[in-house]
Amino acid sequence: MLSALRLTLGLLAAAAIGRQLAIQIQSGFSVVNFLSYFTNLSNLFAAVVLLAGFFRLALGRKPSVRNALIRYVAVVNMAVVGVVFTVLLRDVDLGSLLPWVNVVLHYIMPVGVVLEWVLGPPGTKLGVSHVLLCQVFPLLYLIYAMARGAITGWYPYPFLNPANVGGYAGVVPYAVGIAVAFLFAGWSLMALGNKLNSNASVASA
Repeated sequence: MLSALRLTLGLLAAAAIGRQLAIQIQSGFSVVNFLSYFTNLSNLFAAVVLLAGFFRLALGRKPSVRNALIRYVAVVNMAVVGVVFTVLLRDVDLGSLLPWVNVVLHYIMPVGVVLEWVLGPPGTKLGVSHVLLCQVFPLLYLIYAMARGAITGWYPYPFLNPANVGGYAGVVPYAVGIAVAFLFAGWSLMALGNKLNSNASVASA
């Protein structure tokens, strides 16, 4: 069941991203802009992790500590993608985003990836340092999105655009709120993974 779930989710995310990218290219939309959405990056990352996990399981290979940590980061990212979309973006005009792609990227994948985490808990005991590790990519992404937006005038999300939220000071509450979401998701998934796999050895960061 775990193997089938990984394969299905990985291929579904890859198909959704690929289909939407093709539409964007045909419409003359920038590929760089497309890949500047946290949702797209997180789904692509999760798809690679899931498919790698599928092949590892099929070959009978035991996941390493590094594999477990990469998987943990992917799960946290996808959990936050689901929460942020539901809270901040559900009623926003999604432009040319196909309805089924939207469902896959913002609903099926976040729920499915968390379910996969529950069904196949990591063989590594996670700690507080790993929760903090999950903040690195979102922080780098925020710096990138804001810096590129200041240069090009294009922001991937309306709450990151200073013109929409009353200036850069208006972006801060959203950034802090999302950071809290990452901390909460990281802590919750760490605790859940450790509880489901009490015999796991402690990982070294």
